[in-house]
Amino acid sequence: MLDLIIKGGTVVAPEGAGLMDVGVQGEQIAAVASPGALDDVGAAATIDATGMIVLPGGIEPHAHINVPVPDYWAGGDTGIYTQPPEAASRAAAFGGVTTYVDFAGALPLTPGAVPPSDPIMGQVEVRRDIFRGHSYIDYTFHYILAGAIPPVTLGEIGEAIQSGVASFKIFTTFHAKVPMGHLWEIFQEVGKHGGIMAVHAEEDDIVTYMEDKLEREGRDHGSNLHLAHNNISEDISFRKVTRLAQSTETGIYFVHTTAKEGVNAIAEARAKQQPVYGEALHNYLQFTCDDYLEQDGLAIHTYPAIKFSDDRDALQQGLVDGPICTTATDEWTTYKNVKLAGDTIRTLCGGHNGIETRMPVTYTKLVAPGRIGLERFAAITSTNAAKILGIGKTIVRDGQLLGDSSDGRWLSRKVAPRVITQTSV
Repeated sequence: MLDLIIKGGTVVAPEGAGLMDVGVQGEQIAAVASPGALDDVGAAATIDATGMIVLPGGIEPHAHINVPVPDYWAGGDTGIYTQPPEAASRAAAFGGVTTYVDFAGALPLTPGAVPPSDPIMGQVEVRRDIFRGHSYIDYTFHYILAGAIPPVTLGEIGEAIQSGVASFKIFTTFHAKVPMGHLWEIFQEVGKHGGIMAVHAEEDDIVTYMEDKLEREGRDHGSNLHLAHNNISEDISFRKVTRLAQSTETGIYFVHTTAKEGVNAIAEARAKQQPVYGEALHNYLQFTCDDYLEQDGLAIHTYPAIKFSDDRDALQQGLVDGPICTTATDEWTTYKNVKLAGDTIRTLCGGHNGIETRMPVTYTKLVAPGRIGLERFAAITSTNAAKILGIGKTIVRDGQLLGDSSDGRWLSRKVAPRVITQTSV
């Protein structure tokens, strides 16, 4: 006897979508069978999914949970943190997400902050302790490498990958940026041991020059962030990173791609058979920089910056055609007064309160108008992230590493239009 049978739904599986029944034993998918084929097996519980779509549980590949908010983003307040695992995972589950990828290591956003020099796996364990027993869904971590990386840390990368840390996050801008020589060494180590790089790529000289220029000219309001974190910055940085990755045979996962130039750079690298992948945030699929000018429009901001309509269109098309492989949130939930405490290009709080809305918004933008099918939807909201980031080998449940992340399923009604409001999430 099975623990659960999900009957009568349109099941989205790798081989296609169709009417099938799903059998669950423990916390694993035990069977996917034709309608009625599991009836003789029986189950302790049955869910009637008639009229519903049964999808792989969503994977949120980019979340910042229970981390300190810099005081210059929080109106000078100290001790402010993004929402804890209980709240974030509850919202994620309501939005169809059964696994999220957070970060271990330090993100030194404050000028002069020095990243800790503790061993990589020690810092991973610190983060696990925060989530252990406090998350409704599964979790795993990218590891952040910031600033000039000491040789001892480089020497730990191989062991960390073998211990389940599959992806390493770096920045090419902000105070956490990694110098190019160090980046070359990191790429070599990560590539040699079969890991992948998650890269926030912007050309730092352009970003900092434009920040200074906009301040001098009195145009440093947050609605001009796209002029500092601009298209040419993404174009140059993406191409530098992909060239470095080509020389070291390293896989690259570009987080929060924002511009048509970034989409093109990824497509060109993939045409050369490089393992290069793009991520799009769902607020970038919906909004443009014009929306910054609306009332409370700065609340939609996520770094680098929301850009123009042709960039939004390129991201959507990238998800249709393939250069953009995943959708994400860059989850960084604060209270609204914190999010809007700063309103300049240097003080506007980053991140996005949207872990619950990513899958519904992506469905609305791409599936509902017929631009992609359910199989592609499952890929860009779940299975691609698992494959690219090695999540099947790294997720944690109750503190234990698991070997399979495919046991989560999300049920969604085929036709259930509604308006998202503050009280409905």
